[in-house]
Amino acid sequence: MIEPIRRTNEMIRILDQALLPAEISYIECTSYPEVAEAIRTMKIRGAPAIGIAAAMGVALGAEGISASDTARFYREIDKICRDFLDTRPTAVNLSWAVNRMKQVVLDAGNTSVTEIKARLKAEADRILHEDIQANRLIGSHGEKLVRTGQTILTHCNAGALATGGYGTALGIIRAAWEAGKRIRVLMDETRPRLQGARLTAWELLQDGIPSTLITDNMAGDCMRRHLVDMVVVGADRITSQGDVANKIGTYALAVMAKAHEIPFYVAAPLSTVDFEMASGDDIPIEERAPEEVTHLHGCRIAPEGVHVLNPAFDVTPANLVSAIITEHRVVYPPYGDSLGKLKHRRWSHIEK
Repeated sequence: MIEPIRRTNEMIRILDQALLPAEISYIECTSYPEVAEAIRTMKIRGAPAIGIAAAMGVALGAEGISASDTARFYREIDKICRDFLDTRPTAVNLSWAVNRMKQVVLDAGNTSVTEIKARLKAEADRILHEDIQANRLIGSHGEKLVRTGQTILTHCNAGALATGGYGTALGIIRAAWEAGKRIRVLMDETRPRLQGARLTAWELLQDGIPSTLITDNMAGDCMRRHLVDMVVVGADRITSQGDVANKIGTYALAVMAKAHEIPFYVAAPLSTVDFEMASGDDIPIEERAPEEVTHLHGCRIAPEGVHVLNPAFDVTPANLVSAIITEHRVVYPPYGDSLGKLKHRRWSHIEK
């Protein structure tokens, strides 16, 4: 299994996704600012993965705190948590994981600093293992929606690289393939950072799953020609009413899928659902550097001085989403009701 992140007592080892597929290289982070920078620069990316990285980063940062009195320790942990929350604003998994780590500290009471550090490490490991288990369950629920011989269109990368392992949208594809369903995959290249071309293509080649890379502007024509049976994507934040923030370009796919009467599925763990936010209009959308659009692998492809708009994500309204596939079950509209019934499970461990 692809292992995008792993914690040891001394460091956090991160597979550098900025270099894939040309180079397989690992970053060895020995301080929490290095982990935060890896998140900020998308060396590790994907909503569940950056949540895991932040949790591990908080535990690593705690190890570097020399204070023995709990009051000072709490202050320094709070700063570390705020530093991680400032890295990327859209994916709610990051704040979910950081808040879960903070809760460990708040629940510790008069426990010694040494014991709190141990508990933080254990909680970070638990978040990783729960995510992998959640992905497997998402795959198990989602593959039941897939029939043998179908072609699935996916966008960006919602695979093992974007999670603790196995993947959400790609987890469904993997589970269908493992169940013996002879499927095919179409993957958008996903401009401007080409996560589909660089990462999803690489993952599916590793698994031997038949797949075809298309440019982003080919998806509608593929649907018109009946080359797509369903669309399955991941998510970076889902509101309580089912609006979905995901990689830029997702909204256009949902509109085209609706026009062609093709099911549009979103695969995500409950940690991606923001139950405190009702409307997708309120989701903070990260605006990234213009160089991602004006340059390709360091080479300028647009004239100097051109104005650039580069939102990393867009929002797909709930009425375009056929179903949301979680680790607990597949939920259908109205999402305010169906997601609401799962709210109490968001902070609980996965039921086996």
